[in-house]
Amino acid sequence: MTETERRPGDPELPVAAPGADSATLQPITAAAVALADLPDGIDLVHQHGLELKARSQWGYARRRFVRHRLAMASLIVLVIILGAGVFADAVAPYAYDAQDFEHSGIPPTLEGHHFFGTDVLGRDYFSRVVFGIRTSEGVAFLVALVSTLIGTFIGAVSGYYSGWIDNLLMRFTDLILTLPFLAVLLTAAAFAGNGSPTRVALILALLFWTQLARIVRGSFLSLREKEFVEAAKAAGSGDVRIMFRHMLPNAIGPIVVNATLIVGTAILVEAALSFLGFGVQPPTPALGKLINDGQNVSSSMWWLVLCPGLTIVLIVLCINFIGDGLRDALDPTQRRRA
Repeated sequence: MTETERRPGDPELPVAAPGADSATLQPITAAAVALADLPDGIDLVHQHGLELKARSQWGYARRRFVRHRLAMASLIVLVIILGAGVFADAVAPYAYDAQDFEHSGIPPTLEGHHFFGTDVLGRDYFSRVVFGIRTSEGVAFLVALVSTLIGTFIGAVSGYYSGWIDNLLMRFTDLILTLPFLAVLLTAAAFAGNGSPTRVALILALLFWTQLARIVRGSFLSLREKEFVEAAKAAGSGDVRIMFRHMLPNAIGPIVVNATLIVGTAILVEAALSFLGFGVQPPTPALGKLINDGQNVSSSMWWLVLCPGLTIVLIVLCINFIGDGLRDALDPTQRRRA
């Protein structure tokens, strides 16, 4: 069969170079011909449509997260809710403390933009809920940031050094875990909180880092035995560089998932504190305090409890679904298809 009679997909036939015997026959492909024609033997693969696009680990994680439909839907809803809190001044139709006794006790209606009704003082509850979202999300993100930094640092140092340092830090972590959480929280909030959102957030952060510290410690205990850590030590890298430049990126998945879930937990705990009167104090609106304000008249003005309560539930559900999506996306052993 001649060259012109070969069908597409047939294997390449060996072609003899001029003056060569049969023992030196080698298959000549289109890429080899192109390579021979290029100066200095440089193979510009992209000129022949053979360029391969490398995809990073974060690229794969992003694709897996986008395919998680429930997580993506929750992310959209959460961005809308939290965005309303960030831009509360533009979103809220009224000031959160504006009173209108002529329209007090109105149930949810589109008239007058009272979407969540009004309370006994005529204050628009939609506006108060939106400003309450701003307070709660500010507390929650500060808690997540501070507790993640503390837990990551303690867990990294404990897992990397091991030995007596590990024992000391983990026993301190166990001590924090053995404290009666609710009693300590209420006492600290009563004496040190003073109704300030920042102080309440710091108190929560000092109690929320323990679980993350244990997770990071376990990851570092495994990573410290890997070959790349030994190579970094052989190259002369210091302990701090090895921990936070080489090992920490390999443990970022559990850290991100845990930080996401801390946001939801912090919103719930802050709402519980405000409901009990130990959290954010008036005149600053908070979702838990709004529920507390409406509980005495909940039988006649059900919307004063239902609207802020459903807002808390929706925020926490969205955060938990996003956390599930991040866990599936950042864990390379997961093969979940949404």
